[in-house]
Amino acid sequence: MAGRTVAVVGGGCSGVLAARELLRGGDRVKLVEPGEPGGGLAYGTARPWHLLNSRAGAMSADPDDPGHFARWAGASADEFRPRAEYGRYLREVFDGLSGVEVVQARATGLSAHGVALEGGREVRADEVVVATGNPAAAQPAARPEHPDYIADPWRPGALEAIPSDVPVLLVGAGLTAVDVVLTLTADGRRDAPITAVSRRGRLPLAHTPVPAPPTSVPFGQARGLRDLVRIVREAASRAGDWRAVVDGLRPVLDQLWGSFSAAEQEQFLRHLARPWECHRHRMAPSVGATVDALREEGRFEVRAGGVRSMTAPPAGGLLVELEAGVQWFGAVVNCAGPGRLPAAAGSFAGNLLDEGHARLGPHGLGLDIDPQGRVIAADGRVRDGLWLIGPLRRGARWETTAVPEIRSQARALIDRGK
Repeated sequence: MAGRTVAVVGGGCSGVLAARELLRGGDRVKLVEPGEPGGGLAYGTARPWHLLNSRAGAMSADPDDPGHFARWAGASADEFRPRAEYGRYLREVFDGLSGVEVVQARATGLSAHGVALEGGREVRADEVVVATGNPAAAQPAARPEHPDYIADPWRPGALEAIPSDVPVLLVGAGLTAVDVVLTLTADGRRDAPITAVSRRGRLPLAHTPVPAPPTSVPFGQARGLRDLVRIVREAASRAGDWRAVVDGLRPVLDQLWGSFSAAEQEQFLRHLARPWECHRHRMAPSVGATVDALREEGRFEVRAGGVRSMTAPPAGGLLVELEAGVQWFGAVVNCAGPGRLPAAAGSFAGNLLDEGHARLGPHGLGLDIDPQGRVIAADGRVRDGLWLIGPLRRGARWETTAVPEIRSQARALIDRGK
């Protein structure tokens, strides 16, 4: 399969890593991206105080050189570096690739000979790799059309426009909410409190400054989800640091996810996914310390529950009905995680679904794929030459949003079809 022309749709982390590996395998690469390759949402919009939530030693673009990023950054393997710095690293990695044709345009779907672009043009290619990143964020059911409701906190200038003397509500309490809190309090001038609300009211937990070695879990005897949860809890109590057990599970998470029945997967999503995410996707230690200090000072609080309604009073801001009653906020910021497909699919993936080139993956978390990563069409047939890497594999896989896993998926493209 080597030596073919491959169009990579998406120029974020997934797209850069895919392009790098395809070139190594001898393919010709056309990268379709309307912006600058290498940034992506996670890194291109980050501020100096936004840190990676993985250590530098895990973030290399090269599977054969785990220390590549740490050396580039002049950092130790255990450090948590700025996300904006990692964006510069990815751009430098991309700039060092020889032979990539960059097509600065927005892909709208597939064409008869490759990828269709806005304006009626197309990119001709033998194969296509979908590397478009995360689905769009979920939106609360009570979402209003109002200037004080910020649907996208990464929109340039959105957070800076919020006055420092009005209370702010964050809908969601994950890593995006943490980033927003850091931005709103960065200059030290915020007088009014920030409240985050989520169904469980749980923030991500924090890494330790020095990692404990991963601990393997004897899950071979587990009979279903309930039994596995018991085994993991017992292992965590024996290990002393639950982080070692969580990190030890990482290499086998896709295997475990695939072993669950559809009902068990749905049960996990309803009851265990959020606690798992809090343990798995952790804050850098310094970020955790900052958040703890803000909570102790009363400048930031986290509540359990949901948003029942939002209304706009004539004087501005939003009246939000929460579990504890109605409260006025000068701004409401959506910090929810990725939404479910098809609503959150994005224009390119949404078009693949609409045209029957793809079908929904399990639970609407992503697109469906075969074991090799090829997209499965609406008629159940595998689409030869249409590949998927990155977060949109979720559902068919579980552990597919972090750099080490995406890096492995990109490397596997070299041997695709063999």
